[in-house]
Amino acid sequence: MPRLFTALEIPRDAALSLSLLRGGLPGARWIDVENYHLTLRFIGDVEGHVADEIANALDRIHRPSFPLTLSGVGAFGQKKPHAVWAGVSASPDLSALQAEIERICQRLGIPADPRKFMPHVTLARLRNSSPLDVAQYLSARGNFSTLPFRVGRFVLMSSRDSVGGGPYIVEEAWPLSGADSRASSRVASASDASRIMR
Repeated sequence: MPRLFTALEIPRDAALSLSLLRGGLPGARWIDVENYHLTLRFIGDVEGHVADEIANALDRIHRPSFPLTLSGVGAFGQKKPHAVWAGVSASPDLSALQAEIERICQRLGIPADPRKFMPHVTLARLRNSSPLDVAQYLSARGNFSTLPFRVGRFVLMSSRDSVGGGPYIVEEAWPLSGADSRASSRVASASDASRIMR
């Protein structure tokens, strides 16, 4: 059974910016650019009928699209670092979307995630990287930031157990509505950005 999670896709331009952070850290296994994503809610291994219930419930989410900026870098695991990531500038819209998905999952009996939601894009998984190497890597890249991009949809993704994360497959996608239809027609959504910005 594949592992399920809800996520935001990273548009091409932002993914290219993230890819420039690759390298310069011993023991890092870098995530493939096409597998960059921002996890909203990890769901885990569920039976097919539960996956259908989740998809049906997520279908009822109606939220506006919103801008998002990736900003800053950090690491998980202070004494024994196990991943480096790019952060996200504060976004009330992102927090509200994630909170609604969390409520839906809990209503369907999926246990609450004990970790506080901390939006990020994983850049690399670390094996035996020294805390000093990680600190130097982070300090050299601390001013990282992308241009804002518009989040036009959220997705239900699946992953198989594999080394390094991925391949990730979009199982289903739900559009976010334009807060103002005139404005939304002028701003490309994250899913459109990869087609437009070639």
